[in-house]
Amino acid sequence: MEIAENAALVVIDVQRGFEEMEYWGVRNNPEADANIAALIDVWQASGRPVVYTRHDSTTSDSPLRPGHEGNGFKDYVERRRGKGAAGEELVVVKSVNSAFYGTPDLGAWLTAAGIGQLVVAGIQTNMCVETTTRMAGNLGYEVLFPLDATYTFGQEGPWGWELTAEDLARATAVSLHGGGFAKVVTTEEVVKAASV
Repeated sequence: MEIAENAALVVIDVQRGFEEMEYWGVRNNPEADANIAALIDVWQASGRPVVYTRHDSTTSDSPLRPGHEGNGFKDYVERRRGKGAAGEELVVVKSVNSAFYGTPDLGAWLTAAGIGQLVVAGIQTNMCVETTTRMAGNLGYEVLFPLDATYTFGQEGPWGWELTAEDLARATAVSLHGGGFAKVVTTEEVVKAASV
């Protein structure tokens, strides 16, 4: 695996509101936060650009709504922001699943910087992380998806169907990798390749 010198790490919605388990339910992958932090650290150490997205929910009771404490970034992300190379960090604010429909315009920023490779991580695996990855793949970016640097929550769908967080994460990995939207990898593989 090769990581471009200007590959962007896109950190999706790592916000305090996702700690409100009574709202979200049972999550998977307790190692995700440590893996996300490791990715940010190696990106900043190598001078590569980091994009952080924040979800401003329009749902009145959402822990991610503006004005609620949960809207802010988790502490480990907040501590790392601004530590990379000058001008190589972007915060995108959105209220839909795809980071490409936020402010400022992520696609325009990537194009202006000549960036063609993305590593996408964050929360939730099968929601905003997957949607952003699918769109990036459709737009022609080379996308790496470190599955273990994401997590999600179990959900109920139509007809009473229920899937656990792990079921949903695996479905995302199969869809993205099998569908050609991204190459699903591990954090360790990405960190090793980015550290060369």
